[in-house]
Amino acid sequence: MLRPSGPPSEAGAAVNRVGPLSVRWRPRVVAGLAAGTLLLFLLVCVDLARGDYSIPLPHVVRTLTGSGTRAEHFVIFESRLPRVLTAAVVGVALGLSGSITQSVLRNPLAAPDMLGITAGAGFAATAAVVTGSAGALGVPAAALAGGLVTAGGIYLLAWRNGVDGLRIVLIGIGVNAALTAGIGWLLVQARLTDVVRAEAWLNGSLDETSWDRVVPVVIGVGAAAVLALSRAHALAALRFGADTARSLGVAVHRDQALLLLAAVTAAAFATAAAGLVVFVALAAGQLARRVLRTAGEPLAGSALVGAILLVGSDIVARTLLPRPLPVGVVTAALGAPFLLYLLVRANRKASS
Repeated sequence: MLRPSGPPSEAGAAVNRVGPLSVRWRPRVVAGLAAGTLLLFLLVCVDLARGDYSIPLPHVVRTLTGSGTRAEHFVIFESRLPRVLTAAVVGVALGLSGSITQSVLRNPLAAPDMLGITAGAGFAATAAVVTGSAGALGVPAAALAGGLVTAGGIYLLAWRNGVDGLRIVLIGIGVNAALTAGIGWLLVQARLTDVVRAEAWLNGSLDETSWDRVVPVVIGVGAAAVLALSRAHALAALRFGADTARSLGVAVHRDQALLLLAAVTAAAFATAAAGLVVFVALAAGQLARRVLRTAGEPLAGSALVGAILLVGSDIVARTLLPRPLPVGVVTAALGAPFLLYLLVRANRKASS
């Protein structure tokens, strides 16, 4: 089974206690999160500024703070901001989901798009389009239900006196292949107009975002984040294995289930909002761990990196290419080499 490398040195970390609570202060992590937040804000402003109607960056900042012309206010708040916020929140959800699954299952390849969860959402959404049951919220609602049901099925199939990381990864890969084939079968049976609509969603698209869709995904991802952060201490213990976590007083089965529920909920809401955006969940936690030099995939860092990756990909997909593309095409092009890097690196570690 693939496992992340051992924890790097955390020299300089200090523990601050306030009553029963304790917080470990890591200057490198704090500095990295601050720098990442500034980078994300810059990318958000660039994404808001670029388009058919270009707006200078200082004017974007001025409009966000309550000034600006009526035209700039309309373009930013009514046209572009829902898309950019959706990209950021979906990136947060995917980064959070990937870091949880990789930590709980102790496998750097254990991401929602590798385990079949997003494929389940895609199958349900495609079925809703093909059967004509997709109303205003039909596709997002079907995707959310499909992701949750698929994750529950994978969990039950992998259960054998507990959940083993390797078993759930192998079952997830098999389920992913079956659901991908099912999506192909549905598209073969569908009308051409439905195929075009489904393909745009299956490639990961932010084109149909609106304020009506931003609010539900923010609420859903926020609830998943609160649940994950409430079990952060258990997540840190689970990175050392079930036996070690149990010796530290962690209720292994319960906390595994709660953490995986948070990961699945975040991934399902992200897929419902933007379609199948691949590789962000896979890469965000691994990149955050390397940049921040933490022992495992950090929750806050992974969420921040996910937002940076998706907002940056949206800039590329929407404004830097000869013609606009779905954002999922860009993340796939960037993520595929990273997946190969993880596989090669794991193979070299196993050989040595």
